[in-house]
Amino acid sequence: MRASISRSQFLATVAIIGLLVCLAVVPVMSQQPPPRSPSDTVREFYKAMREKRFREAFDMSIYKPAIDPLKPQEFEDLRPDFERVAAVMSEQVNISGEQVSGDIATVFVKVKEGDAPEQAQPVTLILVDGVWIIGDKENQAIVKKAGKQFFFNARINAHHNDVQDMFTRISLAQLLYSQQHNGLFADLATLISLGLLPKDLEGTESTGYRFHVNAPAGGKTWNAAAEPAQYGRTGRLSFFMDAAGVRSSDTGGKPLVPTRN
Repeated sequence: MRASISRSQFLATVAIIGLLVCLAVVPVMSQQPPPRSPSDTVREFYKAMREKRFREAFDMSIYKPAIDPLKPQEFEDLRPDFERVAAVMSEQVNISGEQVSGDIATVFVKVKEGDAPEQAQPVTLILVDGVWIIGDKENQAIVKKAGKQFFFNARINAHHNDVQDMFTRISLAQLLYSQQHNGLFADLATLISLGLLPKDLEGTESTGYRFHVNAPAGGKTWNAAAEPAQYGRTGRLSFFMDAAGVRSSDTGGKPLVPTRN
C-alpha cells in the first residue's frame, strides 16, 4: 500500500522549496552593482578612454547613439580620431566635488597636465533611464539627430578649419623663404625639407587632405591647394589659395580650379 502524505508534510515541503528558491535568487540580485554616481561615471569614462576602450566610454555618454549604428569598418575609420583624443587626456584626474539638481549633475574635475598647476573643469551629466551619462540635453539632441554621421561630420568640420590654419602656415612659410631667397618662392617638398612646414603634409592620415604647394615661373609666384582624401569622410570642401586669397567650394572631392575674371 502506497504511503499517503499528510497535509502538514505537504506544507513543510512547499516551505522548504520556497526557501531554496529565495536562497538561489538573493545572491544573484545582490551581485547587481548599484547605479554609478555622476563622479563614478566620470572616473570610468576617463579610464575607459585612456585604455582605448572607446565603445565602453561612449556608452557612458550622449554619444552612444552615434557609436552603436557604426559598422566595424566605420568604427575603425574613426579610431585614429578617438586615439588622438585619448592621447591628450590627462592620466591624473582628481574629482573635487559634484552638484546634483534633479536630472542634471556637474562633476568638478581637477586635471593635471605636465608641470602646470591643476585646473578645475566642470563636466556636465544628465540622468537617462536611471543612469548618469556625460553630456547635456542640447547636444544629446544634436547627436541623436545626426546618428552615426555625427563623428564624421565633426571630423569634417575640424578638417575644414585645419586646412584654413594650414594655409596660414603655408603663407608664412613662403614669406620666410622669400625673404631668404631673393624674393623667390618654393614648392611643398622644399618647404618641408627646410622644416618650414610639417612633414605629415606629405600624407593624408593626420590632415585628411591632400596638400599641394606650387611655385611656377621659376618660383616667381606660388599657389596652394587642398582636396579631401576621402570625400564625405575626411572633408567636403576643396580649397585653393594664391595672391587673391583663399577660395573653397564643394567640388565632389576634385581639386578646385579658380575661375579667371
